[in-house]
Amino acid sequence: MANRFVLNETSYHGAGAIREISTEAKARGFQKALICSGPNLLKFGVTKKVTDILDAAGLGYEIYSDIKENPTIENVQNGVEAYKKAGADYIIAIGGGSPIDTAKAIGIIITNPEFADVRSLEGVAPTKNPAVPIFAVPTTAGTAAEVTINYVITDTEKKRKMVCVDVHDIPVVAFVDPEMMATMPKGLTAATGMDALTHAIEGYITGAAWELSDMFHLKAIEIIARSLRGAVDNTPEGREGMALGQYVAGMGFSNVGLGIVHSMAHPLGALYDTPHGVANAIILPTVMEYNAEATGEKYREIARAMGVQNVDAMSVDEYRKAAVDAVRQLSKDVGIPADLKEIVKKEDIPFLAQSAYDDACRPGNPKETSVEDITKLYESLM
Repeated sequence: MANRFVLNETSYHGAGAIREISTEAKARGFQKALICSGPNLLKFGVTKKVTDILDAAGLGYEIYSDIKENPTIENVQNGVEAYKKAGADYIIAIGGGSPIDTAKAIGIIITNPEFADVRSLEGVAPTKNPAVPIFAVPTTAGTAAEVTINYVITDTEKKRKMVCVDVHDIPVVAFVDPEMMATMPKGLTAATGMDALTHAIEGYITGAAWELSDMFHLKAIEIIARSLRGAVDNTPEGREGMALGQYVAGMGFSNVGLGIVHSMAHPLGALYDTPHGVANAIILPTVMEYNAEATGEKYREIARAMGVQNVDAMSVDEYRKAAVDAVRQLSKDVGIPADLKEIVKKEDIPFLAQSAYDDACRPGNPKETSVEDITKLYESLM
């Protein structure tokens, strides 16, 4: 079997990377951008860092900011109309996963109008044409949406998240600038950072993992483990490390998939609007314990990458516990809640469990699971 690997055409990394936006736009002959950015980024001047560069270069743009934290079908539909009305020829997505995911869906529908019904994009949609060219500028260190072939849109009517996978949606250029992430508050830094760690760990143990993806995931775990605490304290080294670590994780998991941590987190976002990173961080250690028996020797390498000493002298049970404990301690150190008591209503668990089982990430889990198993996992987190 051949293993496919898809990455960005181009990416820029490091402080000041966003200055290359005008260079790339001019080199590609682009005339006018639709900027997809969240309302808070607009309000607090983060989006302006990019528009100042466009203004100085004489490049046109219009801003679309009707994007929720968990973007909806309506957000995408309005964005499609905004793109057409603007007469744009490319998109600049500024933000975390929400604006970038919204931009991906807009870009796909513009070039594949037969998929104007956003629900038709769920799963692996058979689109024929690459999306409108997208420049992605992440402002959070977590989702890696700028380098993945995935995006998630919420169906508010059905109270569920649609996971969409399409090689045609990947941004053509990513500008991974830690200075764009410096204004993130501690809570968001912690949540998105734990999201990135979840990507790396789930991608490393998923059934489709192989040597090339393992290389990215182990390095990502190592970088995140040493950087996240510093990023939460807003140190330059921590911010730079997380900007890189989350991107490296994205290079891996985008190509091999995830598991039931994400499956269980998605319905929490759809039903309660729970921040995705927070949901992942709470669920991750418990699901790691559940999956341990199906991971061979991989938890030893996770423990090593997390900074645990003397793992080669440990038994299988010892290094599996050490890996889970290291993840749980990091989550605690950056202020993530330990359980779902303040989020989940007990009467909703049957709906959540069924939604998680039906989620597109579930088949990638290394251990076969069931609605009953997932129900018990939710209950154990209460």
